Amino acid sequence: MSIRTALVTGSANGIGRAIALRLAEDGFQVAINDLASQDARLKELQHEIELKGKRCIILSADVSSEDEVAKMMQNTVQMLGGLDVMIANAGIILVKPLLEISASEWDRIQAINVRGVFLCYKHAGLEMIKQGRGGKIIGACSISGYRPQVGRSWAHAGFCNGLAQHGITVNAYCPGMVRTDMWETIDSNLSTQMGIPKGVAFEKAVESRIASKRAQTPEDISGLVSFLAGKDSDQITE
Repeated sequence: MSIRTALVTGSANGIGRAIALRLAEDGFQVAINDLASQDARLKELQHEIELKGKRCIILSADVSSEDEVAKMMQNTVQMLGGLDVMIANAGIILVKPLLEISASEWDRIQAINVRGVFLCYKHAGLEMIKQGRGGKIIGACSISGYRPQVGRSWAHAGFCNGLAQHGITVNAYCPGMVRTDMWETIDSNLSTQMGIPKGVAFEKAVESRIASKRAQTPEDISGLVSFLAGKDSDQITE
């Protein structure tokens, strides 16, 4: 059996890093991605993956740039021999009252969290169709993703059905309250806005939003992604 290949965007930190490590443990060779400014952390992750005996390449790119995303997918195929699983994990967050958010800040969030996911799905799908051996596309969402949006639902269903004809499944994972650098930033900003000690905002959020009253770890999420990337999820698609 040939070695399978996975690409993980936004993998320098937190959930993306945990996913890349887990997939390497599962036997994948891994392409890891983040902005060029995260190169030092990507090199550390690459070293950890190589210590597990798996090949790992670094593909720095901005997921909001179509040219960079297309090249990233193509380089994965050319350098690792194919693309079997693509995890669109890259995302950013801004903790500010709505009326204080500038238009440029809003545009940047949309560029990464919406346009970036679309571009990764599109170009991963194109490469997988070209290969003719199916594949798995997995995207990061959030607990907010459970709120239905009719337009999005129809568009997403059409996208998934179109790829299913080529043996490509599409799924998403929805992290809750996960202790990562991103949540540290959220907690710090909220503590300043609310005038409460650092750490209290996070604990209050866990208490009010999570039924189990337990914060998640990046490894909790990587375990689910491991299942979605594996053979046991072949008949699961959104």
